[in-house]
Amino acid sequence: MATMIVVAGDLDDPLVLALLDLHVTRARAQTARDSAHALDASGLRSPEISFWAAWEEGALLGVGALKQLSASHGEIKSMHTLEAERRRGIGSAVLQHLICEARRRGMTRVSLETGSWDYFAPARAFYQRHGFVEGPPFAPYEPDPNSIFMSLELR
Repeated sequence: MATMIVVAGDLDDPLVLALLDLHVTRARAQTARDSAHALDASGLRSPEISFWAAWEEGALLGVGALKQLSASHGEIKSMHTLEAERRRGIGSAVLQHLICEARRRGMTRVSLETGSWDYFAPARAFYQRHGFVEGPPFAPYEPDPNSIFMSLELR
């Protein structure tokens, strides 16, 4: 049986770039113009962002990132699993990796922004299953009817 691993992501890997491009293109196509917050590879190269990829026998399965907002608060970014690989626990494994990393760094809360449109309903349900609850916008976001803000307390 093949083993999935979650490792530091290579933002120069063509497979990673293709998956990120798909993620950004789909997310931006499914929300209002000024409400799309998905990051492309250049946005993920920011020094406050750490990026990981899930692999199995050389095949890319999914990606996710953690942005340091403050010493105690992180933001989940760029979570995406290849459509053909969904329902295998890959997203959960990547999210757990991000949460463990946030805890290791001393963060007490992680938050995320996702869309309010129907396209994003599976993502919202996924995060709710992992304990995230809806709440007010967090910095740097403003209230937006096209966005849902969710957080998980890590205490």
